[in-house]
Amino acid sequence: MTSGSAEAIDLSHAIEDGMITYKGLPAPLICDYLSREASRERYAPGTEFHIGKIEMVANTGTYVDSPFHRYAGGKDLSELPLRSLANLECLVAQAAGARGAIDRIPFAAHEVRGRAVLVRTDWSRHWRTERYFEGHPYLTGTLAQWLADAGAVLVGIDSYNIDSTEGGERPVHSTLLSRDIPIVEHLRGLDLLPRTGSRFFAVPAKVRHFGTFPVRAFALAPR
Repeated sequence: MTSGSAEAIDLSHAIEDGMITYKGLPAPLICDYLSREASRERYAPGTEFHIGKIEMVANTGTYVDSPFHRYAGGKDLSELPLRSLANLECLVAQAAGARGAIDRIPFAAHEVRGRAVLVRTDWSRHWRTERYFEGHPYLTGTLAQWLADAGAVLVGIDSYNIDSTEGGERPVHSTLLSRDIPIVEHLRGLDLLPRTGSRFFAVPAKVRHFGTFPVRAFALAPR
């Protein structure tokens, strides 16, 4: 898909019935609310519709975390300004092949300021396998503080979690969301983006009193 002089690159995982995004959380249930067959009784001959139903936890597929996810007084999804989620200049910080802690990225603070930072680990290659849930790459609290101080406006990763899940602490979520910096997890396709020059979009539904929701994340990359 193209838009003007840019190519639109999908960075999201598809949501499917029964898939597990985060181990321990339930899989989505996707079914008919009104099937095409049943709808034929409600409409004129030759006219039919499908109304689907989905039951899922917020942390499903590729999703964005707002400050409310971590902090009771933080901005919820409905309060996030579009400028924090859409048409963002972005940097792709390559950490491909990384396992465990990532404590630095190959950009200077002045390059980060005002931009989204997408951390490429290529961990998404394990999506829908047991391997995805164990030993994933993650950012350190020190790097999160550096990103916040440098002026990043959004931080994303193509991994299981932006934090380590070994213990109960979540320093990256705590630091970034306390500074109103949205987080996007479970990205894919970051290898298709250049290091600089793309624009990133990850807009969720506008839900009040909700902290997390799936997104159709994508980037407009220069051709």
